[in-house]
Amino acid sequence: MELMEVITSSGTCRSFTAEDVDDAVLSRVLDAARWAPTGGNRQGVRFVAVRDRAKRAQLAEWYREVWRPYAERSRASLTRSGAPTGILDRAQHFADHLEDVPILLVVCAQWDAIYPTDHELGRISVVGGCSIYPAVQNVLLKAREEGLGAALTTLLCRYEPRVKELLGIPDGVITAAHVALGWPARPLPRVLSRRPLADIAFRDTFGAPLTPSTA
Repeated sequence: MELMEVITSSGTCRSFTAEDVDDAVLSRVLDAARWAPTGGNRQGVRFVAVRDRAKRAQLAEWYREVWRPYAERSRASLTRSGAPTGILDRAQHFADHLEDVPILLVVCAQWDAIYPTDHELGRISVVGGCSIYPAVQNVLLKAREEGLGAALTTLLCRYEPRVKELLGIPDGVITAAHVALGWPARPLPRVLSRRPLADIAFRDTFGAPLTPSTA
């Protein structure tokens, strides 16, 4: 696949087959992650690929504990507005069958390899993620190239102490995301639906058109 084809078709997969993912395929996907940029080239991202059925079931149970109240609020809001609930229905299916996904990839990071420069701005710090999430994006893109489906979620991070104990994650290492990986039960999209470039990119001033008018 060409790079832009991979980028424009790497959507969230929420329905998977029971077919196992070969270690060789998984290794290629994770190998792509280590080439991502990190602050100071500290390379502090780590991955735990959870294949054990009992551990996947426990992670899925915790995931649903966080998911249920979120889903209830979202469904109530969609119902009041008359908006379609299709995406929420697919997300509910994903939550209900999470333990059946062949691999639950727990994304971790060494705390001392993260340097947030925005922690004094009086808002939630996000900058530290720049040393983590590019590696996650590499995983998603390589998974798409391999024909795998993937779903990125952060809900389980609320239960970080439990997850760390279950998986033997040491002190000084945090959880940053979880990625469900498996073979898609339905064809992956050929192209995603996204906002036009003019809505997200500006020239010199926020809101100014990127390309000056030629009129």
